[in-house]
Amino acid sequence: MKRFRRHGQESQRDRLKQELFQFNKTVEHGFPHQPSALGYSPSLQLLAIGTRSGAIKLYGAPGVEFMGLHDENAAVTQVHFLPHQVELVTLLDDNSLHMWTLRAHKGLSELLEIGRFTLTGPPGAPPSVTRVTAVLPHSSGELLLLGTEGGHVFIVEVPGFRELEERNISLDQVASSVPDDYIGRRNLEHVEALQENPVNPNQVVIGYGRGLMVVWDLEKQCQLESVWWTEDGGYILSSHSDGSYCRWMVGVDDVNEEEEKSDIPYGHFPCKAIMKIIQLPTEDGPPFLLFSGGMPRASYGDRHCITVIHGKTHVALDFTSRIIDFFVITDGLQQKGDPSALVVLVEEELVVIDLQTEGWPVIQTPYLVPLHSSAITCSHHVSAIPFKLWERISSVGELQNTHYSKKPWPITGGQSLAPDPPQRDLLLTGHEDGTVRFWDASGVCLSPMYKLSTAGVFDTDADPNDNMNQGTEGEWPPFRKVGCFDPYSDDPRLGIQKIHLCKYSGYLTVAGTAGQILVMELNDEAAEQTVEAKVVDLLQGQEGFRWKGHTRLDVREEPVLFPPGFQPFALVQCQPPAVVTALNLHSEWKLVAFGTSHGFGLFDYQQKNNVFVKCTLNPSDQLAMEGPLSRVKSIKKSLRQSFRRIRRSRVSLRKHHVNNAAKLQEANARLEAELAEMELAPVQRKIEARSSDDSFTGLVRTLYFADTFLSDSSHNSPSLWAGTNGGCVFAYMLRLPPVEHRADEPITAHPAKEIQLMHRAPVVGIVVLDGHGAPLPEPLEVAHDLARSPEMQGSHHLLVISEEQFKVFTLPKVSAKMKLKLTAIDGSRVRRVGVAWFGSNRSEDYGESGLVVLTNQGDLHVVSLPSVKLQVQYPCIRKEDVSGIASCVFTKHGQGFYLISPSEFERFSLSTRCLVEPRCLVGAPLHSGPQRRPQTDGASSAHSAARRVMEHALLNDESEYCRTETC
Repeated sequence: MKRFRRHGQESQRDRLKQELFQFNKTVEHGFPHQPSALGYSPSLQLLAIGTRSGAIKLYGAPGVEFMGLHDENAAVTQVHFLPHQVELVTLLDDNSLHMWTLRAHKGLSELLEIGRFTLTGPPGAPPSVTRVTAVLPHSSGELLLLGTEGGHVFIVEVPGFRELEERNISLDQVASSVPDDYIGRRNLEHVEALQENPVNPNQVVIGYGRGLMVVWDLEKQCQLESVWWTEDGGYILSSHSDGSYCRWMVGVDDVNEEEEKSDIPYGHFPCKAIMKIIQLPTEDGPPFLLFSGGMPRASYGDRHCITVIHGKTHVALDFTSRIIDFFVITDGLQQKGDPSALVVLVEEELVVIDLQTEGWPVIQTPYLVPLHSSAITCSHHVSAIPFKLWERISSVGELQNTHYSKKPWPITGGQSLAPDPPQRDLLLTGHEDGTVRFWDASGVCLSPMYKLSTAGVFDTDADPNDNMNQGTEGEWPPFRKVGCFDPYSDDPRLGIQKIHLCKYSGYLTVAGTAGQILVMELNDEAAEQTVEAKVVDLLQGQEGFRWKGHTRLDVREEPVLFPPGFQPFALVQCQPPAVVTALNLHSEWKLVAFGTSHGFGLFDYQQKNNVFVKCTLNPSDQLAMEGPLSRVKSIKKSLRQSFRRIRRSRVSLRKHHVNNAAKLQEANARLEAELAEMELAPVQRKIEARSSDDSFTGLVRTLYFADTFLSDSSHNSPSLWAGTNGGCVFAYMLRLPPVEHRADEPITAHPAKEIQLMHRAPVVGIVVLDGHGAPLPEPLEVAHDLARSPEMQGSHHLLVISEEQFKVFTLPKVSAKMKLKLTAIDGSRVRRVGVAWFGSNRSEDYGESGLVVLTNQGDLHVVSLPSVKLQVQYPCIRKEDVSGIASCVFTKHGQGFYLISPSEFERFSLSTRCLVEPRCLVGAPLHSGPQRRPQTDGASSAHSAARRVMEHALLNDESEYCRTETC
């Protein structure tokens, strides 16, 4: 009978787990790491980006996103949509071609790979014969033209990837049609470009690497005359390696037609190659001419520029990273209207320029935002933001965006069918340059809302007059800086290490690399004020210690004008100025707790007084006195000075810019690694007692406020708890004056408890459970009727989470009650922990609180509360990805984020109820008119019939899909 009951209980628990827990990686936020190819479909209005890791990502209207991954570990070098189709072709650097399609399934589109193909040459032919260098999807949507390194052009039928050998354009055919004086050594090698005549699909221009261009008639199999073909088909633009471009008139009768125009826009000195050129007509004015590259080699060879010329307007758009590719979106169907937007993919961001508004302003991107415009150093998630605070943050954020274009986002393909987010969520990221960025993390798109800078509070090495954003009037070339990617930090001490936002009061506290803690409040108006620093000595006068690290930041003595937004009104400066490793804010009590590797303290930000300080430094821990920046400080300082000198120089030092920038970026990366090393380096061994002589034993890992029972079981009081790297837990009882005397009577703190874990494992989390076993609510949560009051009648329990186990103690006696060892064998250690609420997907009224845990193995665990039992376990992050594990942040409703690259967050969910993922639909484009397809035999009708069958199978999958497409 007992066995049957236990089996029944286990079955019921298993059913509950299925209702509560489900692991999914849902969406990737940010900018793709190492992009390598760009494609665009005017008919679908979809953008495609390929990466060096073999990923292919599609974007349309906000919320319309697709991702695919090639099986091959090869970079994507080209992406091409088939005209008027839902297929696209990718070329990898292993010379393989892949066909992808957007297929409808149960009312939603999904990106699927449906074929792959590799050119095979004749037996004994060298690899260059079939090495694909140029791809042209024919306007018929049924042919691919593949130019190769050997000079051949192969014609392949799609989507089946069938080579049409009788249609191929061989090197011998071209050579026999070209005048002898045009054929020099290797002139017909390496097909650089293929372009179709916009008014005659039977004609294509083949551009060879040595400068020869041949216009080929696909139907007559002959050469007409002789790379961008002008709209009327009458001219071809070619660009060259010497920075010049030529305009050629295409004629059938006069084979000796000379070039009409040749120009070197930035001559007369040697210039770099013009890599790509486009000319587009306008309805009532001169055409737009756009090209990348072409800069004077000696003076500006390190610039990444796209030049836009329209009439008398000439601008060289200057980007901060290498240009991958660009295209232009035009008004109207089939790209027949005036140019409206220039879309540029550079190595670190996507920039869209409005070509129809005076001044050609940038259009703000709703997705693909470079999260790493300055390196991310920490992150903080806040769930369910109240509407009033959300509106205020949005309003101050809009004031920062007045320089952006008012035009809507021009890439509008597909339809997002995802439900509206049930709540408003914020993701805050701290950055190396001292900024905090606020992101709307409610839905599929991670959209920028507001940017806060802390640098203005301090006197740093930055030169306020050192502004490279705009070129000077009359400068040639006429540079204009665009894009927001700027990875160079003038002072690494500004780096943000911890963030805490109270969503109910609007108070924000941030802490940095040099021991600075700023307390801020949201102000809708600009304000000029002086911020005074309260210096706190964490060593409490102990002798024998000498700080060898960086100095503290100097606070500006004069008043500072702060723009609308979060404005600092209190500043705590820790001495020694070590990295702040723990931070907590209690807005109801008006208190901020902070900790470093030397100790922790409590600050009353209402009275702007320090309440107490506790030194946790072990006398033998000399490493804690060196500071993580000491080894790179001198090189970083000299690099900063060198970099500023380079910025101020005009020509003579221009070439050193890239080398110094690379060194500075490398130094910043080393700093980031050292900061993570203190608490994040994986250690794999059995649980065993650690020596008190271990490095950084006094480093404070966690701080926690609780209103609980410390002295006896009948009187609860406010308290502060701190956990250290050496397995020690300190508890302080706080006495707060009555509300009416809060502004003038001091807060007092008294040591109440001290717990030393036997195994001395670092304490990474502390939670107090009320009489019902529920975690205590957040400050002001009860006051805003968003949580029930904690149960104060039953006994409270203290849950201490160390790297190796979860241990529950009774309060106020602090006697051990139960524990759960994570593992003693495979080296798993807790790296991240958070409390989350898991709602049932079957019952709106049922849910459970649990601990979400991430280990150094990259595994996610959910531990029940208050029973402290392991519920589920899922692999999430590769254990070798130390930075990804270090960056993980949990939400209050069972989701999480971690960095999969410096520029991308992976979003995941452990909850069956809370799931944010793309749900979108892309319909087949409507043909504007029949395209004339080159034909040579009657086999095309069979091919067209087969294609119609495939389209029917792929696109007409669900009646719901058809209804949506019709609407």
